[in-house]
Amino acid sequence: MSRNTKIKELSHTRLANQYGGWIYCESCGENIGYLCYTTYDNFIFNYQCQCESCGYIHIAFGDVSSEKISNDKLIKIKNRLCCIHDQSPLLTILKEKLISYQYEIDCLKCQRKYKGEK
Repeated sequence: MSRNTKIKELSHTRLANQYGGWIYCESCGENIGYLCYTTYDNFIFNYQCQCESCGYIHIAFGDVSSEKISNDKLIKIKNRLCCIHDQSPLLTILKEKLISYQYEIDCLKCQRKYKGEK
């Protein structure tokens, strides 16, 4: 089933697919992560790449104001950051390729918002 985006903003960033897959810094072409495109409703990602370029992603499919904000951290399963409540794979961040980052991601299944940063 195809999903339609409500918001799609990319700055200095390229995605392998329409709204997910591998994430690339447009300035240096490096792969900086992976977004699991079937398991989230809203994704905001700000980063500074090792090449010193700053990038931004905001993709949302529905209501972007999730009422359930989780104080829990995502768990790591096989290199993917996953929902602590239902183990849905959400995101992989290649930390060694980034100077800093911040993200917010809403899990489609449990409807909770997770936040993280480096």
